[in-house]
This record gives sequence, structure tokens and C-alpha cells, in this order.
Amino acid sequence: MDWLDSAAFSLLVPAGSAYDPDDKPGLASLTCELALRGAGPRDSRQFVCDLDNLGVERAESVSDAHTSFSVATLAASLPKALAIYADVLREAHLPGDQLEASRQGVLQELRAVEDEPAHKVMLELRRNLYQSPWGRPSLGEVAALESATLADVQTQYRRLFRPNGAILGVAGRFDWDVLRAQVAELFGDWQPQSVELGPESQRPPRVVHIDHETNQTQIGVAYPSVPYRHPDYFEAWGAVGVLSGGMSARLFTEVREKRGLCYSVSASYHTYRNRGAVLCYAGTSAERAQETLDVLVGELVRLKAGVLAHELDRLKARIKSGLVMQQESSSARSGAVARDWYHLGRVRSMDEVATRVDQLSCESISAYLAANPPQAFTIVTLGPKALEVPCGI
Repeated sequence: MDWLDSAAFSLLVPAGSAYDPDDKPGLASLTCELALRGAGPRDSRQFVCDLDNLGVERAESVSDAHTSFSVATLAASLPKALAIYADVLREAHLPGDQLEASRQGVLQELRAVEDEPAHKVMLELRRNLYQSPWGRPSLGEVAALESATLADVQTQYRRLFRPNGAILGVAGRFDWDVLRAQVAELFGDWQPQSVELGPESQRPPRVVHIDHETNQTQIGVAYPSVPYRHPDYFEAWGAVGVLSGGMSARLFTEVREKRGLCYSVSASYHTYRNRGAVLCYAGTSAERAQETLDVLVGELVRLKAGVLAHELDRLKARIKSGLVMQQESSSARSGAVARDWYHLGRVRSMDEVATRVDQLSCESISAYLAANPPQAFTIVTLGPKALEVPCGI
């Protein structure tokens, strides 16, 4: 991406919440927070100042599989920024005098979820869809976070921050040979270590209601799909795109626009390395919750009949627009590079993706849906009253 003046990298370390000890959910998030409070020759304040002086835009997150660090900066500042983050991965201070501040930061995020019922129902949907340790919320639980010690964090860091399974995705304007030499210098003597992790698996379909005193009802519905690495991934992705992703999509049109049943409705594709799923959400009033669930599930079942030409045309236009924007963003591209490497062990070029999208047809998506119809629904609702499961599912 030599036309850009920026460069970005995404660092994925196999230290996600799925690795948390069963009695310490949330430890990965706490470890990530404390690892950013000083590393190598920099204390917490110097760490922040040096990144600010480089004009770095940064973000951190913890998913099931990874603790991720994302950085975007001027192309000339890439080597210095990468060196700083190498210290985070290898020489984090984990200062004891900042453990409590780190803990409170994670706890505040966790407690904020209670004020966001839409977020909470989707977290519970994933928890009920996948077998533990997959699907459990990365922020953990209050009691576990409150009891976590500095020794717990230090053990977690030493056990999980390792090179085997770590991924560095870089995009933007940079010299490949120079980058390779720097990566070898920064990480070449980093010693691997083996860590066991439970297999990805999904639970049998289930229906769960969470009582919540409110006038609103949050609805989450999930069903199995193929993972990102599957040959039919693009057909699965296309089917979700017909359901959601714009005001012309089926769910918005049928559930909100025509019937006015809810204020928000959507569907998204979710994947682990070997398991995929479609996650749907609707937020509505308690009075309209049952009809919203009935219509939502009805649209999911109707999807197996196939997609229409005008829906496919809109889908392709939206995907190609997204590809163009990704070509103009080093951050987005570095994230896609890291994701591809994790799921595929290689990187799909933009041309490869565009070609595969062009190959999508109504027939190919309909054939996929005939072989993989939406079914085996897991349903989670949050509100004042449990709902009845629609007949026939």
C-alpha cells in the first residue's frame, strides 16, 4: 500500500479469555490492562508519552482466542512503535501499585454492561451457544476479578504471552526486508511454550430467559453456520448480508419497516477457527416482543427458500464498497491480514476476495442454504416476561 503515508499493525497473542482459569474469568482482560502500564525501559507514564509523541492511534481488546493490540501511525514511525509493543509482549512490568487501578477499569466496563441490555443479551447468547471456555464474556465476573491477585496476573502473563500462535499483521507503506529484519531482532529469541486449550464446540439448542425489570425486551437468536475457513464461507456470508446490513435488508424491511415491531434488528456472522454461527438481535417493547420473535424466526426460516437477484446485487455493491474502503485504510487491512493468517494460515489478496464475491450467485447461495438451512436455534431473551418459542422450530 505504497500510496499511503501511514502504516499499521495488528498483534494477536494467544492469550484470550478462553485461556482463563475456570475460577478466574476476566483474568485475560486484567492482564491486558496491566501489561500496558509500563514495559521495557518505560514506566506507565513514559509508555503513554512515547506513543503519543509518535502520533500513534492504538486499541486493545481481548477476544476468546487472543489478546490483540492494534496500532496505526505515520509510516516513518512504524519501527519505533513496533519496538515499544515488543516490550509489552516480552517485558511488561505488571506493576503491583497499579493493579487496583487496572482492576477498577475492567470492573467499570463489566458493570457498564448491566446498563446496556442489548449488549448483555448478546453476551448471554454466545455463552449459551458455545461450550465453555468458548463463548464466555471476556470481561469475566465481578467476584473473580475482585479476588484476582498480582501473582495471578504474573502467572497468566508468563504462561500465555508467547510466540507460538502469535500473529503480526502489517499493512501500509513499509519496506518488507527492513520489517523482517526488525521482527527477527525483536522476537527471534522469544521462547515458545505449550499451552492446552479446550476444543471449540457448540451446545445443543436451548431457550433461556433472563428476568429484567424493564418495559423493553431484548431478543437474541443464534444458529450454526460454517466457519471462515470453510469453502462455502462466502455463500454463508452472503446469506447473512441478505438478512442484515442496510435498510433494504430483509430483517429491517420485514420486522421494523413493514410491521414497526422493534427499534433495532440485525444479524451478524460470527466465527471461531472451526465453528461458525449467525447471531441475530432485536430490541423491542415488552408488548411487541412475542410478535417480534415470531416474525424474526419466520424470516430466518424463510431464508432457506433462497435469495433474489436484486438482493444479491445490493449485497455485492455493499461488499465492494467495503473492499474499496479497506484498500484506503492500513488499520483495516492489517486487521484483515492477521485474521486471515489465524483462520487460513495465509492471506487472501483483495483481488482474490473481489473475484470470490463476483462468483456469488443466487444459485450458489440458495444451494448453500438448502444444504445448511437456518435451524437448531438458540434463543435468549431478557425482559419482564418469558416468550413462547415459535411453533415448528
